[in-house]
Amino acid sequence: MDMLTGYAASHQHPFNVFIHLIGIPTILLGVLIPLTWIGFAVNEFHIYLAHIVIFGFFLFYLSLDFIFAVAFAIGAFLLAMLAAKLGDYPGYTAWLISAACFFGGYAAQFVGHAVEKSMPVLIKHPIQANLAAPFFTVVELFKIVGLRKELFDAVQQRVRHNRRASF
Repeated sequence: MDMLTGYAASHQHPFNVFIHLIGIPTILLGVLIPLTWIGFAVNEFHIYLAHIVIFGFFLFYLSLDFIFAVAFAIGAFLLAMLAAKLGDYPGYTAWLISAACFFGGYAAQFVGHAVEKSMPVLIKHPIQANLAAPFFTVVELFKIVGLRKELFDAVQQRVRHNRRASF
């Protein structure tokens, strides 16, 4: 809960949240594309390094929340399927798509933080930011569709409390 509260504190403006809902999966796609180039086959099923990385994130997210971890895994494996298709593009095309997704996603997030007038968590805590961002995206998506509202409200209450305590 502390990691999510710390991350959420820098993501309160609706525009910034919207940008992150697009930017984080885009960055993840950019990372997953080259990770689909390394792997092996078991019968007809291909296991890529992308799958192993996603599984690692899933295991970490299980320690935070089962439902969000499962939702992340489903979305991330769908992104890995797209990444594998894009990774098959010939020549430098796949590299260009990967780089555009990765750098474009991060650039968009910096724009979102400029609108919010907050420093990106990436600057203060790069490892924490990259671990928390996909999880935060899942939490925000659940909030948008009206699910798990009690958890989101608890995080927002902690953000408000921490802001009052810091003044």
